[in-house]
Amino acid sequence: MVFLSEGVMTTDAYDFPDASGHFGPYGGLFVSETLIGALTELREAYERYRHDPDFQAEFRDELEHFVGRPSPVYHARRWSQMLGGAQIYFKREDLNHTGAHKINNAIGQVLLARRMGKKRIIAETGAGQHGVATATVAARYGLECTVYMGSIDAARQRQNIYRMNLLGAKVVEVESGSKTLKDALNEAMRVWVTNVDDTFYIIGTVAGPHPYPMMVRDFQAIIGQECRVQMPAYAGRQPDVVIAAVGGGSNAIGIFHPYIPDAAVKLVGVEAAGDGIGTGRHAASLQCGVPGVLHGNRTYVLQDADGQVIETHSVSAGLDYPGVGPEHAWLKDSGRAEYVPIDDAQALAAFHDCCRIEGIIPALESSHALAEAVRRAPTMSKDEIILVCLSGRGDKDMHTVAQRAGQSWA
Repeated sequence: MVFLSEGVMTTDAYDFPDASGHFGPYGGLFVSETLIGALTELREAYERYRHDPDFQAEFRDELEHFVGRPSPVYHARRWSQMLGGAQIYFKREDLNHTGAHKINNAIGQVLLARRMGKKRIIAETGAGQHGVATATVAARYGLECTVYMGSIDAARQRQNIYRMNLLGAKVVEVESGSKTLKDALNEAMRVWVTNVDDTFYIIGTVAGPHPYPMMVRDFQAIIGQECRVQMPAYAGRQPDVVIAAVGGGSNAIGIFHPYIPDAAVKLVGVEAAGDGIGTGRHAASLQCGVPGVLHGNRTYVLQDADGQVIETHSVSAGLDYPGVGPEHAWLKDSGRAEYVPIDDAQALAAFHDCCRIEGIIPALESSHALAEAVRRAPTMSKDEIILVCLSGRGDKDMHTVAQRAGQSWA
């Protein structure tokens, strides 16, 4: 990479992926021949519409009038004062319609599906927020919707299943493999293979075969684009550090991407360390994985010595995934972003602190990012700024939090 004197990075990597869907050595298209036609159709449609003024105008209009964007930035003054270091700000994606960042991408992909003439929507979900967002937008446009969800995730996200059902979506619980997000994605891809003519598959994260990592990133980049305008107006300047939780990585890449050219802004992704990296019960793909192929793209994957994908664990269903988006893999290898682990106990402590100090109930995914901000802030000066992507609200996690506290949940 080359950096200009004013701290702006100049590299074509900001415009990754290349024409074949690669972010350096990562990404690409590793799927069965039966899916090549569907992915070619999708890529050509997205290339046609991604810069189309009418498409972009409709997307922005929906974000404003249906989602409620722009989401605000918020200064966590009390928490910052108590920590005695950097000033912590939240990007409030939890205030979006449906309660998370996921709807940004769902809106974009459904608008594309309509232009492609698709009548049926399928999706996978872990924490349920992508499923809820997809069901919401499908209802908005009168489209049939089926959402695949691992049965373990379904057991800890019953509220979101009920929400999806209320919105008219069918939820299929997946019993294969580890019964979590990986297996829900596997099942959705299997279904898509046999229904490509009328079905549009909305992947919820920046993983999967090309063009999904690019397309989801583009729709989620509204997060960072807003921050670049909001932070100077509200805080007086851009942040020193941007922190976001990383499972597949869509909220993180959404806030990171507009900051990639700005070398003065440090990017920190937070992975789920589960019970601890040393226990083997975690979902820290960038910390402990090795390059491999998963769900149609080359990226860092948690796998055993025989190359078999291993089971993961996190208190957060949305981070419980053995891979990561290929752009994050490139950001790690290039050194442009740093990736760190936060375990269940640290995330839960940050969750409770955020509730009691700031009056905000965060998602457990977001709580991992908050925990890293809590760890890092006291090591920084009081005039420095940390911006945390508060990717979602914690309504969906009440059952899990109560269970971990040994409390009953009606």
